[in-house]
Amino acid sequence: MLQSELQYTKARWLLSLAGLVLYLIDIWTDIGLALKYFQEKHFVWTGLTLVFVLAGLLVTQIFSHAWYSDDLNDVRITPEGTQTISGMSRGGLIVRHFFCMGVFTRYYQLLKQGFTVVWTTGNSCTEDDREVHHNLFCLATDLSMLKLFECFIESAPQLLLQLYIALGHETCSVMQYSSMALSLFNIAWTLVEYRRWLRRSLPNTKTMPSGLPTAVYLLYKLCTITSHILSYTLLLILSTYSTAALTILWLMGTIWSHLLQTNFCSSRGLEFLYRAVIGVILTFTFFNVKGQDTRVAMIIYYSFYSSINIMAPLLLGFLEPELLTTTSLLVVSGLIFGCLVLGLVCLVLYYLLLHPRDTLPEADEVDGFGNVANTTTRIEKFLQP
Repeated sequence: MLQSELQYTKARWLLSLAGLVLYLIDIWTDIGLALKYFQEKHFVWTGLTLVFVLAGLLVTQIFSHAWYSDDLNDVRITPEGTQTISGMSRGGLIVRHFFCMGVFTRYYQLLKQGFTVVWTTGNSCTEDDREVHHNLFCLATDLSMLKLFECFIESAPQLLLQLYIALGHETCSVMQYSSMALSLFNIAWTLVEYRRWLRRSLPNTKTMPSGLPTAVYLLYKLCTITSHILSYTLLLILSTYSTAALTILWLMGTIWSHLLQTNFCSSRGLEFLYRAVIGVILTFTFFNVKGQDTRVAMIIYYSFYSSINIMAPLLLGFLEPELLTTTSLLVVSGLIFGCLVLGLVCLVLYYLLLHPRDTLPEADEVDGFGNVANTTTRIEKFLQP
């Protein structure tokens, strides 16, 4: 019997299926919202809603195709030098990604191979079976990386836009509420999914424990991201020129990842795009870009963003005091402070008491890790927990 942390189980297969359903619903909700704005002749809101959706789709297709190409050129994955992977030729991959089917192709691969492993064959503990389960974890990790990109390029800005429309223009429909709820849930789902898959796919690394550690980590991320987005919303309500400040924050994150000299991609142009995406992610939340000790960086990051969270309601109160007479804006200001405090408390609690620090002991093929290290090059260079 495989150890639970090394086994792709039926529950994990079902969670992957649920992730696909959520992904589809989130996209279709945003498209429906864009159509609603178009019918109401809010063309700027229509354009921005579609831009975020298309930007998320475009970036994920670019990286998905690049990773497939890297795998085709990797002799460890295609040892005979074949020009196909999982039955797909280079031309077929180009066509699929041109029609924005890259993520769906990866979901199909994961669910199909996972179904064969967990539903039609019995559990065993041979070396081949261990490798099959690990390959499923790697497929899931690649997929979670792409969804992480899409989440912060599409869902987080989408949530910011819808909050700005709802609070700044005092107009909100059921469709808007649904879009905001799905965007927030998509962010939460993606963060936990990414973290759990990544740690399971890395060799000699303890998995993220279920239960309380996962709940505290999720609460830490949700609260800090919510306070950031609400603060940005208040700044946008104060002045739409605040978009310049958000651009500066993105540039700061991009420049920081450039100074860290990330080496995630196989080409220089793609590496610059990767660093730009990291800049977007850092605008909303903190991530360890190169898997290093980042205690000082994390303190600086949250000190800086805490000052923004505190400054936003105060600026609105000083410069536009009549706006704070609106009940919704008063509630938002309270949520910013409450989420900030709760998020930071959960952050400290998680990393002091609940974060898995020790790595697993080195294992040979008999212990079940086999040649795992050879298949995790890309994963080990990505954002670390």
